[in-house]
Amino acid sequence: MSNADNRSQFWALYLTRFAEGFGFITLLTLLPTYINTLDPQATTVLGVTVSAGFIIGMYTTGFTLAQTVAVVPLAWVGDRFDKRRVLLVVLAVGAAVYALFPIVDSSGSFVLIRALQGVAVTGASLMSLSIVGQIADVGTRADKIGKANAASFAASIVGSLSAGAIYDAVGFGPIFTVITVLMVLAWVVVWGVLDADPTRVEGFPFTDLAVNRKIVSITAFRAQYAFAVTMVRTWVPIYAGTAMASGGLAVGATAVAVTVTIEKATNMVGQLFTGRLSDGYGRSLFVFAGGGAYGLVAISIPFAPGLGTTLGADVTLPFLGELPPAYLPLVAFSGLLGVADSFREPASMALFADEGTDEGGVASSFGIRELVWRPGSVAGPLIAGWLMVEVSMASVFHVGGAFAVTGVLAFLGILVHDHGRDALTTW
Repeated sequence: MSNADNRSQFWALYLTRFAEGFGFITLLTLLPTYINTLDPQATTVLGVTVSAGFIIGMYTTGFTLAQTVAVVPLAWVGDRFDKRRVLLVVLAVGAAVYALFPIVDSSGSFVLIRALQGVAVTGASLMSLSIVGQIADVGTRADKIGKANAASFAASIVGSLSAGAIYDAVGFGPIFTVITVLMVLAWVVVWGVLDADPTRVEGFPFTDLAVNRKIVSITAFRAQYAFAVTMVRTWVPIYAGTAMASGGLAVGATAVAVTVTIEKATNMVGQLFTGRLSDGYGRSLFVFAGGGAYGLVAISIPFAPGLGTTLGADVTLPFLGELPPAYLPLVAFSGLLGVADSFREPASMALFADEGTDEGGVASSFGIRELVWRPGSVAGPLIAGWLMVEVSMASVFHVGGAFAVTGVLAFLGILVHDHGRDALTTW
């Protein structure tokens, strides 16, 4: 295969990541609008009263549950058959799902279509990353995965900044027309450019990969790190936007959006370079350094008010309005979270791709990576909500950061036990 053909295949997969990320973030941004529009009410099902709060929770949980259920069968099908063909199927499903959103007229139909979206998002993510990891040379794998992630982050930035403005101007319909066109474009490009997948894996690769030593080692970190990222990433905008009586900064919606966007932007830019570095210097070193740095930055976030007061950071800015002293330091900390995670993520993904490719089940390897993340992503926000109300806003970031620190220490302990003093440079 020529270098030009190879580059074209990667660009097709980057486009897929962009389309998938754009659809995901747009729906996330519009969730409050759907809640206001559909106005969920308590109802009775088979004699059981279902509260409005539970229905609102299902707007997100329906999506997450569908993702969780879909991981294993989609990963198995990807390894057993042609990943390109599976990717084409989930992109087609995605295009159909986004075309259906404008006709949503009840909470029930919204939850159902959101569940289908969860299947499409999971399938597109699993297959695109698996193919990137499979066709990349071993010495460039983290670099290519980092660029694929950067495409997804770019979509998140564009989608989160544009969704509200487009809705205010023209309503729901045109937004989903744009997403549907993107999904169809990705389908056409993948169909025309991507080569068929020649690999076929018999049996159930999850069984062998679940006891793979490197995957077990990084799982000891990843299972804890999921709590850290979910708690911290979710609570940075909550800290910025909630009322001061609840421990927040009470800044406006645009200022809150900036705290979210800066983390995605620094992560996106970082992954354009850090993947290549981890290809050269080792996966474990970058997982340890990035994860540890993320925890330390998270633990430092509650010091933003004191730092802002010392620096005289209470300013008034165009579009953002009057800002409390803690706001600009919070934006800086959010940017540093993105930088730290940009070191960790491509190295972690490349490690799963390395082991999956070597063991003959790259999609299943990424599937295990997804499953390990689920407990923390579900329980983390529940813990954070309790801490915010019962303890303090600061405790959310202290506990979230501690999860990252204990995760990297557990990871280091396993590496030292297996490889001695040179643990962080072994793989």
